[in-house]
Amino acid sequence: MTTLQENQAHFNSKLHISHTGGELSSDAGLVLIKEVIHKLDFADLAQKLVSFKDQRRYYQHSNVSLMEQLLLQKIAGYATDQVATSLRFDPIFKLLLDKPAIASQASISRFWQRCDETTITSLQVLNQTLLDRGRLTTNQTELIIDVDSTHSDTFGNQESSDFNAHYQTNGFHPLVAFDGQNEAFLAAQLRPGNVYTSKEIHSFLEPLLQHYQNSLPCTEILVRGDSGFATPELYDTCEEHKAFYLVRLKANRRLRDLAEGYVQIDDEQQWDQTEIHYYSAKYQAGSWDQPRQIYIKSTREAGELLFNHEYVLTNLTKLTPETAFELYQHRGQMENDIKEAKEGFFFDKTNSTGFIENHARMMLSVLAYNLVSLFKQLSLPPQHASVRVGTLRLWLFKIAGKLVRSGRKLYLKLSSSHVYQKLFYQVLAKIQQLHW
Repeated sequence: MTTLQENQAHFNSKLHISHTGGELSSDAGLVLIKEVIHKLDFADLAQKLVSFKDQRRYYQHSNVSLMEQLLLQKIAGYATDQVATSLRFDPIFKLLLDKPAIASQASISRFWQRCDETTITSLQVLNQTLLDRGRLTTNQTELIIDVDSTHSDTFGNQESSDFNAHYQTNGFHPLVAFDGQNEAFLAAQLRPGNVYTSKEIHSFLEPLLQHYQNSLPCTEILVRGDSGFATPELYDTCEEHKAFYLVRLKANRRLRDLAEGYVQIDDEQQWDQTEIHYYSAKYQAGSWDQPRQIYIKSTREAGELLFNHEYVLTNLTKLTPETAFELYQHRGQMENDIKEAKEGFFFDKTNSTGFIENHARMMLSVLAYNLVSLFKQLSLPPQHASVRVGTLRLWLFKIAGKLVRSGRKLYLKLSSSHVYQKLFYQVLAKIQQLHW
């Protein structure tokens, strides 16, 4: 006979299933992330850098502790605040946060309400500080900034949610920037859903250029963007800060006439074969104050009569057209990074009522993304450095564990059948060797 808390298995009538195992956790591998957080001095940095509109005189959970809890929840794969109620007495979360019980969903809701514009700015400063610490462990002196916009669906009356004609749905339209070399999430800015792709690009891009040229000097900086960022606001910002740019241009009649002027067809044309030709030219749109370098790629598919032309604009004047297009095409990796941020870290889960609260949610997803990115960069073997967070959860984070107290010591006993034990201890040893 089974109770309400038990279920009897059909394949084996002797087997009874219930959630009565006691002090067990399925997230014991999060100790690896906690070790990285500790090595980065995350708690001290957050305490110094991040500000809140907090008028509480007495409280059980500090804002920094709540931030850390939310980051661990996201990294573990929990998308909503409500899971905090189920995890409240999870032994691993209690251990990592050093609490008798972690914050409930109600406490987290009040945390979002304490966020304001200053909080958003300071979260970006914290994110930049963490990235700088990771960058100092490399010899990287060049930087590629890939800028793009994406969409976050909304399903209620969220503040500043609006209809976006491109995505044909209601939501927000955030700006994002990634490092084109190591996939780090450099910055994010939440915007109303109806703004154009490149709106506010100057105020978004300029702080990044200033930081990487002054605070953390780079010998060369390249900004890449699709045709939505083909605007003098971006070109002028890059030129003002002596940065390079490589931007796709939308086709128009003047550009087509320019490209068609290079096309040559003769009596020996091989119409059954695909043709690709590259050209270089100077071009000045009506809104530009000067001519700029463009590269043209003209492709005629086998059996077709007409050429299809593509255009990129740049101030890298010494490139060959072939190299320019190859360099631009590497920007495609950013689409995978955005997908990882959304599916792996819930970047688009902006389900609070207020705009600022949703911006704060987004920034916590950025921080979670970068903690895992630093984890991979600093501790994983090179052959595993590109794995996604879903794989890391399977390999290293989602491990059954039991916390045992004995005298003054704590013992975290992990599953003896954990398939990736060897990698787990390799990673742990690598993390514990880190120092700044």
